[in-house]
Amino acid sequence: MPNPSMDVIDFVVSKQNGVTGLSNDFPLQTLPPPYILPPEERLLPGKILCTDQIPIFDVGDWSDARVASQICDAASRFGFFQVVNHGIPMETMDAVTAAARAFYALPSEERRRFWKGNPAAETVFLQTSFSPMAEAVLEWKDYLMFSYDPENDEASSLWPSVCKDQVMEYMKSAQPVIKNLLAILMKNLNVNEIDESLSNSLMGSFKISFNHYPKCPNPDLAAGVGRHSDISAITVLLQDDVGGLYVRANEQEEDDRWIHVAPTRGALVINVGDVLQMMSNDLYKSIEHRVVASGARNRVSVPIFVNPREDAAIKPLPEAVAMTGEAAVYREIVFSDYFSYFFSKGHDGKKTIDFAKIK
Repeated sequence: MPNPSMDVIDFVVSKQNGVTGLSNDFPLQTLPPPYILPPEERLLPGKILCTDQIPIFDVGDWSDARVASQICDAASRFGFFQVVNHGIPMETMDAVTAAARAFYALPSEERRRFWKGNPAAETVFLQTSFSPMAEAVLEWKDYLMFSYDPENDEASSLWPSVCKDQVMEYMKSAQPVIKNLLAILMKNLNVNEIDESLSNSLMGSFKISFNHYPKCPNPDLAAGVGRHSDISAITVLLQDDVGGLYVRANEQEEDDRWIHVAPTRGALVINVGDVLQMMSNDLYKSIEHRVVASGARNRVSVPIFVNPREDAAIKPLPEAVAMTGEAAVYREIVFSDYFSYFFSKGHDGKKTIDFAKIK
């Protein structure tokens, strides 16, 4: 195995093997130095709350006023909730999770074809960590990111054959869930119709990711994903049964305690992103979360990031400003600028949203 830190980075990043290749090709007994977190960033047992505070809602009837009230209350108080009976068939969910595992089981040379910057990586790309050239400590994760266009099935022509059909079927099944969630959240802000302009700002772009966290030799020392909030409008997450997602228990930064979002079969984890927090003028909350890899098993998760179009202008909705009775908290920003800023640095909790705040 490579010993010096730079050799590890060269193998994982420059040679495009990812942490999956590192884990597969070498019998790791200890965590390589580039992945070791400083003590203050580790998720120690004393920081984990035993109580389960992430609510689960049955959304079998999207028109039920009680369901809508529960969703909006959770988006305001917790920023996270789970939904069951959402309409996506269990076999479709199982198939896309199996497809993610199948992709990472491919030989390294097959996976490398899709590495970010390679010719095949036009509407799909493979990357490691988060932003490896900008991070002080690498994350124990690879991810395959798909760009999904519901109006253009040909966008999937370059996707890996081992998972293409499963991703397309899952995304088609997820569209009604996404639209119903956003309609409920907007109606609570006194926005009764999502017109084309608002649709571009809320769900003009869909990204789906196959996140892979290989079995980790020292999971207590590493970050699967560092603490952060998503920059999406909302994120729709499908977990496997391994577990490892943690949500900050209190939005106050000094309260460094975390709640485990235990996997629930058939459930989708929904979280508010920064875009929706900005558009709601802080009525909805994007909350920090993180992932810890397993020391026993490989873990996969499949998030859908429901994003604005790149050129969409994001600012607090007039209806939301009127509801709060306060001035707008955020200035108008172009989503591509916010996106670029997010990826220009390592994960740093909720600090990204400060980029958009009115000083």
